Amino acid sequence: MTGPFARVAIYMGSDSDLPTMAEAARVLDALEVPFDLEVTSAHRSPARTLDLIRAAPGKGVRVFIVGAGGAAHLAGMVAAHTTLPVLGVPLASSDLNGLDALLATVQMPSGVPVGTLAIGSAGAANAGMLAAQILSLSDPALAQRIAERRTRMAESVAAKSRDARTKLATLLGHKG
Repeated sequence: MTGPFARVAIYMGSDSDLPTMAEAARVLDALEVPFDLEVTSAHRSPARTLDLIRAAPGKGVRVFIVGAGGAAHLAGMVAAHTTLPVLGVPLASSDLNGLDALLATVQMPSGVPVGTLAIGSAGAANAGMLAAQILSLSDPALAQRIAERRTRMAESVAAKSRDARTKLATLLGHKG
């Protein structure tokens, strides 16, 4: 749910990162958290990136989710220019399958933190959830939506367990 009043800014270093970073957007959209998404680069468009970072708080942004692969400087650049929370998503865009991005994102110097999530889609989805949880500290309605999502997740696991027992009984040749 993109809009003029975004509470989360999602940045990625390349448009090829969209399939992965869309996972963060899916979570935020499902929880009705307004977000904005930009392709920007710490290396190829540093002035534009700095302008986006500086303008974000005025647009309502309270949390950044930043995905980058390779040297993964984008999350660090964002963290260096804001005091808002920055959640980094390492992306598997190099021959090292994201390990380089993970190390670059997680090894920030003291005083300039980037909360680093898992490599790839799971990390992006969890970044969306973590951003929502941060925002829920001052938004009881959002906290309720998160709690309801967790309840649905738990119910889904219980249903899958029942289905697995039924399938096993069939595989073992048990009747009814």
